[in-house]
Amino acid sequence: MTDNLQQRIDQSASGTPLLKPDEQAKYLGTFRERCYVSMTVAQMKKETSQTLLIRALTKYPEAKILINGHLPTTLQSNYIQTVTSKQHAFTIVTPKSALTEDAIGLLLVSDQAVHEEVIDIEEKFQKKTTSTKQPVKDKKSFWNKWF
Repeated sequence: MTDNLQQRIDQSASGTPLLKPDEQAKYLGTFRERCYVSMTVAQMKKETSQTLLIRALTKYPEAKILINGHLPTTLQSNYIQTVTSKQHAFTIVTPKSALTEDAIGLLLVSDQAVHEEVIDIEEKFQKKTTSTKQPVKDKKSFWNKWF
């Protein structure tokens, strides 16, 4: 009885315990397993990122968009215009942590777990420019090996 009372007092004083609070802080209040695509602040500043975002929005039409509230107003408004032009709903989330270049600036998320292995937008949607062909080696004839 006293343990239950103490537990209730502790819970009332500190609030309901969170599941994976560090992960929720990093991913704008949601879990990593619910993310389709993520963009860091540094990626959002690149010109090609908006076209990659449009590709992601067409691939995941059911996704919800979370935008970091600490972003500069001009950058934030550019992405809000892009998202609203594709008629997607978005939410501006203001995390407790300070804004850095590595911080997440935009997320495409689901209400349920989707377990995407790669969520970085550049890794997921950028076309591969490197050639995968390996050079063909000249085969030496049997006689060339001996002479």
